[in-house]
Amino acid sequence: MTSNHLDNVSQAQKERLFHIDFRLRFLGAVSRADLVNRFGVKAAAATRDLSLYKELAPGNLEYDTKAKIYNASGQFTPLFDCSQGQVLAALCHGLGDDYVGVHRALITAETPTQLNLPQLDVLSVISRAIYQKKAVHVQYRSLSSGQTNREIVPFALVDNGLRWHVRAYDRKRERFTDFVINRIAKPRLIAGKVLPSHETKEADIQWNRIVEMHLVPHPQLKHAETIEHEYGMYQGMLKVQVRAAVAGYVLRRWNIDCSEDHGLKGAEYHLWLRNHQTLYGVENLVIAPGFKSPSTDQVHTKDQAVISTMEWGDVE
Repeated sequence: MTSNHLDNVSQAQKERLFHIDFRLRFLGAVSRADLVNRFGVKAAAATRDLSLYKELAPGNLEYDTKAKIYNASGQFTPLFDCSQGQVLAALCHGLGDDYVGVHRALITAETPTQLNLPQLDVLSVISRAIYQKKAVHVQYRSLSSGQTNREIVPFALVDNGLRWHVRAYDRKRERFTDFVINRIAKPRLIAGKVLPSHETKEADIQWNRIVEMHLVPHPQLKHAETIEHEYGMYQGMLKVQVRAAVAGYVLRRWNIDCSEDHGLKGAEYHLWLRNHQTLYGVENLVIAPGFKSPSTDQVHTKDQAVISTMEWGDVE
């Protein structure tokens, strides 16, 4: 948006206009109640905000008289710019979706470089599908099969530490899996009836299963008390509960030795998974350092795990 469009608009109203724009773009709908509940304004003020937004971007929204909400039109073009970090914070933590302006750190800070942030035009369609419980037609590129057409039913975003995935039901393979968002192209919402139960989040066993991992300082360390202090361990142990669907990502990201005999060597291994048996039945353990597959007796070494990270989220 050019600044002269908002010269006579207060900062408070800019925030509300941004909120309208954000919800339309990433959730696909906005209502007067959204503004009333978020900003504490009267219904009449919310109506004026929506009217002003429609004047500024007449092609962005369509009113549903039955549901009494505004839906994003097929020609929607965002009125405000926003960063990937701002969008992801808002979607995942309910923060940052009501701020318009230059982003400045309050104190000096440095964060890890992000090489693989989601494309917002793709992310906006995926987030709408999650919010509205709809299926999506996508073009997907995998390392093993190249580009294919898929119909997926997404229900959650997942950050594995290297890239962002969407957890979804894959209609082609009839199973739940992870899709790397930046391998998705030309996403399109599929209009249809209520999703069948076997395609919903409630049917994803790996997503709904909670795994409790008991993490302790790696026995190879000379000063285990350093790790106990760093991680705030209680009686020498840190108990972490994660979804089975993301357990492999957590184990790999934190270089947790998953071998039964804590046999992995290297300065990067500060933690050992004491209750190895908790991983039985977890599916994405090819990337878990030191994990031994019961069926093959194959141990995933550090080098194998590094190679496997190339396929994190690949569905083939």
